[in-house]
Amino acid sequence: MVSRVRAEAEPRLADGVPNNADAKRAKGAIMNWDRIQGNWKQMTGKVKEQWGKLTDDDVAQINGNREQLEGKIQARYGYGKDQVKKEIDDWIGRM
Repeated sequence: MVSRVRAEAEPRLADGVPNNADAKRAKGAIMNWDRIQGNWKQMTGKVKEQWGKLTDDDVAQINGNREQLEGKIQARYGYGKDQVKKEIDDWIGRM
């Protein structure tokens, strides 16, 4: 019974195939963020290029922490949490 409920809740494409694209994107973003975090000093220029309103102090405080980056972008740009997450995921996807 549990698997039936789960299957009904799982997003599906028109042909009935489960839509795993969102899950794959999320997993890819996590894996890529690990790389960004590990190379933060090298990534700071790209971060500032993407989000020019972030200051050098902001970038230093973020220090590779995605949640800190999300918070700083929200504060500087006035974006909502979902918009910030999408923007970062899109940016990571272009890396």
